[in-house]
Amino acid sequence: MNCAGLSKPDKLYIMKIHKALRPGLLLALNLLVAAAISASGQSLGTAKALPVNVSEHKLESKLMDRQMPYRVILPSGYSDAKNSSKRYPTIYLLHGLTGHYDNWTTQTGLAKYAETYQIIIVTPEGDNGWYTDSVSNPNEKYESYIVKELVLEIDSKFRTISDRAHRAIGGLSMGGYGAIKFGLKYPGMFRLAGSFSGALRAAQFSEKNSGAIGKAIANIFGPEGSEIRLNNDIFRLVTDITPEKVKDLPFIYLDCGTEDFIFSQSRDFSALLIEKKIPHEFRELPGGHTWPYWDRQVQEFLRLADRLFGPN
Repeated sequence: MNCAGLSKPDKLYIMKIHKALRPGLLLALNLLVAAAISASGQSLGTAKALPVNVSEHKLESKLMDRQMPYRVILPSGYSDAKNSSKRYPTIYLLHGLTGHYDNWTTQTGLAKYAETYQIIIVTPEGDNGWYTDSVSNPNEKYESYIVKELVLEIDSKFRTISDRAHRAIGGLSMGGYGAIKFGLKYPGMFRLAGSFSGALRAAQFSEKNSGAIGKAIANIFGPEGSEIRLNNDIFRLVTDITPEKVKDLPFIYLDCGTEDFIFSQSRDFSALLIEKKIPHEFRELPGGHTWPYWDRQVQEFLRLADRLFGPN
């Protein structure tokens, strides 16, 4: 368990609980602590002026019945008159549990890294919705609003190359699960789907095996064994895929720190992809469930996406 960013008394308290809890609740505690760490400092970041290439927007979502905020990072030269007809590939980056749409631009150097690429980057709001349409709240459609509303808005408001070959999605932790799920369920939309430290077994979490996190997830996915659970379990989606449909999938990118408490989920998923002969890349790297790790790996994802998009 990584307690970076916590005070010494908090660390001691967490470690005492860490030793006392049974495995199921321990997983929930680890997730909660890591989520709190990943979101820490957020208020300080949002108080600063936005970099010149970052802009704030709101989607009038009918599916969510409210405005959904997002940020856009535009490539260098986007507003130049000489580039007025130029169109660009798009990357969607999803945040983690307890985080928000602005995290990628406040907790990493993403805006600076983006200057190297001719790519539009979008960071949507996912709240704690696990990028899934909730079974208990009709206005919590965190999957549908992104794939049915947000992508259309981005393609209409900005000069994107609005085809599969020039669209990618990635995310960290909860967002890693969401990005891989979107890639598997909507292969016609994305050329690349990437997970950094992904909570890839999210649809298998329950109160029994994951404590408080599992209880919250049940409000979104429904009870264990339900159709919603099965339809959002990325391990099951891959297990059930037919060989003829493998060729339609986006390229899948996975990475996870070897000190990360959910490291085994990425390793297990990679093993399943190998078994099903699904093209992918899995990187096991030093690091934990932390922003310094994700700051490094988003740079790798940008490089990979740029290569796959090709010249534009």
